[in-house]
Amino acid sequence: MKLKLSIFALMMMFFLVACNPDSSEVDTGDEESSGETAEDDELVIANGSDMVTFDIHDHNNTSTEAIHVNLFNYLVKADGNGGFVGDLAEEWENIDERTWKFQLREGVTFHNGEEFTADDVKFTLERVANDDTLLEHGNYNQIAEVNVINDYELEIITENPEPALLNRLSRLGSGMLPSDYIDEEGWDTFLEEPVGTGPYQFTEWVKDDRVVLEPYEDYFGEAPKWNKVTFRSIPEDSTRVSELLTGGVDIAANIPPEDWERIEGDDAVKLADSPSQRVMMLVLRTAENEVTGDPKVREAIDLAIDNEAIVENLYNGAATPTRTRVTPGNNGANEDLYGQSNYDPERAIELLEEAGYGDGLEISFDAPSGRYLKDRETAELIQAMLSEVGITVDLQFNEWSTFTDKYSSRSFGEMFMIAYGNSMFDAALALDRLTQAQNEGETDYINDEVEQLLTEAESNMNQEERVKQYQKAQELIAEDRPHIYLFQMDSVYGLQENVDFEPRLDEMFYVDDLSKN
Repeated sequence: MKLKLSIFALMMMFFLVACNPDSSEVDTGDEESSGETAEDDELVIANGSDMVTFDIHDHNNTSTEAIHVNLFNYLVKADGNGGFVGDLAEEWENIDERTWKFQLREGVTFHNGEEFTADDVKFTLERVANDDTLLEHGNYNQIAEVNVINDYELEIITENPEPALLNRLSRLGSGMLPSDYIDEEGWDTFLEEPVGTGPYQFTEWVKDDRVVLEPYEDYFGEAPKWNKVTFRSIPEDSTRVSELLTGGVDIAANIPPEDWERIEGDDAVKLADSPSQRVMMLVLRTAENEVTGDPKVREAIDLAIDNEAIVENLYNGAATPTRTRVTPGNNGANEDLYGQSNYDPERAIELLEEAGYGDGLEISFDAPSGRYLKDRETAELIQAMLSEVGITVDLQFNEWSTFTDKYSSRSFGEMFMIAYGNSMFDAALALDRLTQAQNEGETDYINDEVEQLLTEAESNMNQEERVKQYQKAQELIAEDRPHIYLFQMDSVYGLQENVDFEPRLDEMFYVDDLSKN
C-alpha cells in the first residue's frame, strides 16, 4: 500500500507542475521570428530536435529522415497498404530469390544538374552495404552487389533470399546519392552542400536552429508547392507551443497534453494526432559482468515501472503500453504482446532479494532531453518508480547531439532510454539491433534460439512462416528483456487553422502533401 500511495503522490506532483503555466519561462527562441504566420507559399515546421546529418547512411533518426525525404528520392515508396509504388524506379521484378531487376525513370537530374543513372544506385547501395562503420550498414549489408546493365537498368543481388528488400529500398539509407559529385568534390563538400533528386534543394543549415529548403525547378514530378520550407529546431515544449500560438510556425510537433485544451480553445490553431511507429523503451546491458546482466534484475526493473500510469498521467492516454516494438501495422507484429504491461512492484522487490540485492543497487541511466514528447518527465518518473523498489538510478540527461554521439560510440552505461520508429514497416528493422552482429557494445545480448529465429526469418521467402518466426522471437525477447518496451507513442501536432496536414504513421513530412487554404 505504501508503494501505491508514494507513486500516486509522485503522479500528482508531475500533474501539478505540468498544469502550472508559471512552471517554465516562455521564450520566443529564434530572434528572427516575427510572430507572424509565414506567407501562403512558405511553410515553417517546428521539431523538438535538430537534424543530425546529411549523410543518409550514418544516422537512424526519424525526424532527420522527415526532412531528407524532401531532398532525396527512393527507388520505391510504401503505399500505406503493405505494397509499393515507383519513385525513381518505374518497374521492378523479383527474378529469383537473390536477384531483383529494376527499370529506372529517365530524365531525372540531381540538384546540380547531373543526370541520375544506374551508376548512382550502385554507388549509393554498395557504400552502405560495404562500410560497416555506417549506422545504416546493418539494414543494407544483405546486398551483395549491384550490377549495372545500362544507364536505366540494374540488378540488385542479395547475399541470401531477401523478402524485405523493397521495404529496405523505401526508407532512410536508400535515398539516392550523386556519385560523380561526391567522387569529384568529396564527402565533406557533400555534407556542407548536399545534392539530391527531390522536389526541394538545400539552402541553409544553421545548427540547432533551422534547415531551409527551396524548390528545385527541374524536379521530374509535379512542381514543388512551396517557395520556401523551413524546419526549425525548438527543443522546449513551451517555446514550441508559444511559436504556434503567435503564428511563428505553421506546424509544431510533439505538443504536450497540458497544452491541448489551450490550443483547441483558440480558433486560430488546431490539433492533429495519429498513432506512430515509435516505441519508447529501455536498453540494458546483458553481459554477465554487468549488474543488469542478471535476468532477475532486468525483470525487477520491468515490474517496477507502471507503464499505464505513465501513459495516463504524462501522455493523457495518447500512448499504448506494449511489450514489443513490432506493433500493429508492421509485418511480423505479435499482437499478444501489444497493449500489455507487467507492473508488480512487490514481485520486483522479491526478485532483487533473490538476486542478492536486498539492500538495493545502483545503476546508471541516460535519457535524451527535448527529443521526444515528455522524455525528461518520463525518465524522471521511471527513476522515481525504480527507487520505490530499492534501485537507485544515476540519471544523466543529454541534449540530442550529445545523446547521438554516445549512441553512435556505444558509450552508455547499464541503461538508456530511446524511442525508436520503424520506417521499414517490418519486424526485420525492429529486431535487427538485437542480433549478435549488431548488439556488441550495446546490449551484448546472446540467446541462440532468438539468433536462429531472426537469422532464418530475415531470408525466409515464405511470408507465413516468416511472421511466425518473428512472433516467437518477440516472445523470447519479452522474457529476456535486453530491451524493456514501455509504450507506443501517438504523434500530436499543432497546426495553424488554415493548414491541412494528415499525420503519417511513419512521422514523415512530405511537404507537398501539405497545403494551406
